[in-house]
Amino acid sequence: MNLRLWSVAAALAGALALTATVQAQDKAVSTQSAGQPAGPGEKVTGTGQPGAAGDKVYGTDRPAPAGAKVVGTSQMQGATDPAVAEAIKGRFAERFPDMQVTAVRRTPYGLFEVQVGMDLVYTDEDVSWVMEGPLIDAATRRDVTRERQEKLGEVPFDQLPLDLAIKQVRGNGARKVAIFEDPNCGYCKQLRHTLEGQTNLTIYTFLYPILAPDSKTKVRDVWCASNKAATWDDWMLHGKTPPTANCNAPVDKLLTLGQKLMVRGTPTLFFANGSRVSGALPIEELQARLDAK
Repeated sequence: MNLRLWSVAAALAGALALTATVQAQDKAVSTQSAGQPAGPGEKVTGTGQPGAAGDKVYGTDRPAPAGAKVVGTSQMQGATDPAVAEAIKGRFAERFPDMQVTAVRRTPYGLFEVQVGMDLVYTDEDVSWVMEGPLIDAATRRDVTRERQEKLGEVPFDQLPLDLAIKQVRGNGARKVAIFEDPNCGYCKQLRHTLEGQTNLTIYTFLYPILAPDSKTKVRDVWCASNKAATWDDWMLHGKTPPTANCNAPVDKLLTLGQKLMVRGTPTLFFANGSRVSGALPIEELQARLDAK
């Protein structure tokens, strides 16, 4: 499979569209992003691409996706000379001044990984061309780009501001998950139905109104209800519209939190072991994540 290489001029023209490209990929799988509601007949696969957002689901037992770049290595990370990394940052800034480079890392297959927020692109030392992932390990068929983004998106569970979440405890509540959801997210509703069969679980729901003009209104009505958890379930599982309410709902704080964590699509899940996933997971994947230590 050929690598898709862009000249500097072509890359500059397309650089500002990188984030939009990732968001479009998110929509095509099992997350919804702001301004990109799921369309009729879209197939939900149960694997998503982070949201940005870095928050991406991996699928190890599947063919390489269309357009993927195949590399012959089983290790993503290589040692990076700090001086070389800084030089690449400087060249990248000259060519793409609107893109903020977070980090540069050498890979073992002759490329440099450039991190822009939660997005990853690849280049040479002279930044004479730029390439988008995903990169696929030829031996294992692993999506190494997605794995890196998952690692970058990890958040210690105890660092989440759980006071901003709606808490539901089932059974002994031993297993834990935090979920960013929009009230107008179809994939979130699908995930909710999947979660119905799970016991001994504590669910923390962060209401994240990013998809539709009335999302903030629904979030306010749910938050201001006397029983937030029951009102949320009534809406997400049964389509019962929350009664109109008015209180000081922390909508701005929730949006700021999601932006800080680079949550760009819903649902986005954070598990007790620190891992992060975007998408309406199939039951097997969900159970494995909930049980992981």
